Amino acid sequence: MLVQLNQTAAGRTGLRLAKVREGCTPHWLTPQRGGALLLPLLLSGSAVIAAPAMGLELYLDLLSQPSRAVYIFAKKNGIPFELRNVELLKGQHLSKEFFPVNSLQRVPTLKDGDFVLSESVAILIYLSFKYQTADHWYPSDLQARVRIHEYLGWHADRIRGTFGVSLWTQVLAPLIGAQVPEEKVKRNRTNIDKALQHLEDKFLGHKAFLTSQQVTLADLMALEELMQVVAVGYPLFEGRPRLAAWRERVEAFLGTDLCQEAHGPIFHIVEQAANKTLPQPSPDFYPNMLLRISMIP
Repeated sequence: MLVQLNQTAAGRTGLRLAKVREGCTPHWLTPQRGGALLLPLLLSGSAVIAAPAMGLELYLDLLSQPSRAVYIFAKKNGIPFELRNVELLKGQHLSKEFFPVNSLQRVPTLKDGDFVLSESVAILIYLSFKYQTADHWYPSDLQARVRIHEYLGWHADRIRGTFGVSLWTQVLAPLIGAQVPEEKVKRNRTNIDKALQHLEDKFLGHKAFLTSQQVTLADLMALEELMQVVAVGYPLFEGRPRLAAWRERVEAFLGTDLCQEAHGPIFHIVEQAANKTLPQPSPDFYPNMLLRISMIP
């Protein structure tokens, strides 16, 4: 049989058409000259020739920044999936029921048939290839693609562990009767401001979006981390018109309804905490929460 690649897929992957004899599994795919696209190219090859798998499941909690990024990406791109809610505050990610799904006990987690994948960036890349989403999300151009990875590397180091602290200090620690020292709170605010300045100067600059003139996975990951701080009342965008305009562009592209749907749970968490309507964490989850609080720099 002849493996058929449509023009868009061939252009994105940089692969030649491969003729495969009936009953044989291809073990090679030949990149065109200049078509090396880093490790995810291997994924693109298998995604192109494989029949669409059914029953995609996403294990998420929309209080989680990476979970929201995956949820928004799947919804925006019309990717069909079964949502499996894993309530972190109840410690459901630590349950014996969830352990067979992901022994790392983390969300988001993707389950596609027998294939299980954790870590949000890996999941987003997998979905972008399998469902052949628009090229701007994760471009086929090598230099445009590594710009995204450049940002995501910095994001993991300077954004991921910094912007989630406010939720712990204002909501989660008090929920179990703990308190974060004031000097740690002040240090975190300083680190947030420094990171925002680097985000504006190094990555956004005078472009429309963080790594190019179009929305990419980098913008989606960044937006969700920043929303975590906005949700607890920190005036993140005050005095930062470039960053505020960037947020407006990203949310306009994603759509108001989708953003409200995804951000609803986190935007109501302070009110729920004040009204004492948040679920009380399971006592089995307390040690994990206390450990996380102790690790705040």
